[in-house]
Amino acid sequence: MYDVVIIGSGLGGLACGHTLARKGLKVVVLERQGQPGGSLQSYLRKGRHFDTGMHYVGGLDEGQALHNLFADLNLLSLPWKRLDPEGFDKVTIEGSTFLYKEGFERFAENLSHDFPHEREALHTYVRALREMGERDGVNISAWTWLNELFHDPLLIDVLSGTCLKMELRRDTLPLFSFVHNQGPFIESSWRLDGPGSLMVDRLIGDIRSYGGEVLCGEEVEELVERDELIAAARTSLGNVYEGRFFISDAHPVTTLSWIKESRKIKGVFRRRMASVPNSFGMFTVSVVTKKGALPAFNHNKYIYARGDVWGQHECPQRPVGAVLVTNPASDQIDILTPTLFGTWSRWSDTSVGRRGEDYKALKGVFAEECIALAETQLPGLSSQIEEIYTSSPLTWRDYNKTPEGSAYGMRKDWQNPLMTILSPKMSVGNLFLTGQNVVLHGLMGVTRTAQFTCEQVINSL
Repeated sequence: MYDVVIIGSGLGGLACGHTLARKGLKVVVLERQGQPGGSLQSYLRKGRHFDTGMHYVGGLDEGQALHNLFADLNLLSLPWKRLDPEGFDKVTIEGSTFLYKEGFERFAENLSHDFPHEREALHTYVRALREMGERDGVNISAWTWLNELFHDPLLIDVLSGTCLKMELRRDTLPLFSFVHNQGPFIESSWRLDGPGSLMVDRLIGDIRSYGGEVLCGEEVEELVERDELIAAARTSLGNVYEGRFFISDAHPVTTLSWIKESRKIKGVFRRRMASVPNSFGMFTVSVVTKKGALPAFNHNKYIYARGDVWGQHECPQRPVGAVLVTNPASDQIDILTPTLFGTWSRWSDTSVGRRGEDYKALKGVFAEECIALAETQLPGLSSQIEEIYTSSPLTWRDYNKTPEGSAYGMRKDWQNPLMTILSPKMSVGNLFLTGQNVVLHGLMGVTRTAQFTCEQVINSL
């Protein structure tokens, strides 16, 4: 009998496991895959590590939001490297490049040189990033707010150009999501000098040192309800894990599918959750270049061949914008671009390695177009490539069991925040949610949500 059974070993599940085990609770984390970590995990090809979902983080400096969270999770001593404060992100739109400088006032002043007529609005903008509270802006349209504040559409594109960290949609994106996914990176931006699996290894090592367990190959198939509480999790191996409390790091629809019969969860709630659209997926091209061919740069490059950044994000049939992420000491570069699940849905009934030649051909086309975008900032890149590895939303779906391979979980909607920004506590009294589908996505959002989830569990003891 466990105090807490946690389903899923993504960052949300591991952060909850770490926090609760550290407080003396008997914890087990169940992971369906043979490798833990979810989107934090890296994969190995020919001796090289490639990251999947973790590329850089914001707000890690002392006194900033992520610093204390990572201190509690014992992650501060990992080899974090600060991105260039003079330009941690560079946004190129139609050949013109704009720098993001670290620090709110420096950020605003720097862009004021390019947009002097918007100086006052830029300072208003960074004040909002700095001062907006935990739940402010959930029922305000990010698109409307930006257009009321700024008059120059190019500046709106520049400020939105790094938003491959979220799903830009004019009709749905809440200001809450926009601000909390932008502000911490302007405070300070960092990357790991090593694979994201360093975080996974540290969290799991600590959980076990506190007496907790992390078990792989244990795919949950059912959450058994008795007397209006979850009594046990049953896995595909036939194992049964009983607990006082249960936390799911999975998508809410997946979580609900495990509860076959319930007196607490009504059919109308299941239908409501199933009706919420998922955010778009991501196509990733991981490139290995000839040794020494890749120029060292300690920033991220966001590239758009044309303006109207929001419009491009809303219906990305083909690569229209991309982010280039690399480590200055490596010969590797990741190119990521948003993509709709519908582009890949004809292969929905297939599995990894069994999708056929047409699927490989489409991946090849996407890879070529992503590399062409990258070459506008890294001339000659294609002639220096030695290896290419690609992944689509179907890859994410199959490895992480994320519906439609969604990169950012359920789509948040400012017009319906009660439906799309969820409470960690479910109607079944001892079942809780965590992860990117609950409040905020991204590493900062998931870590904070795990904190909220743990507080709810502890308050229920």
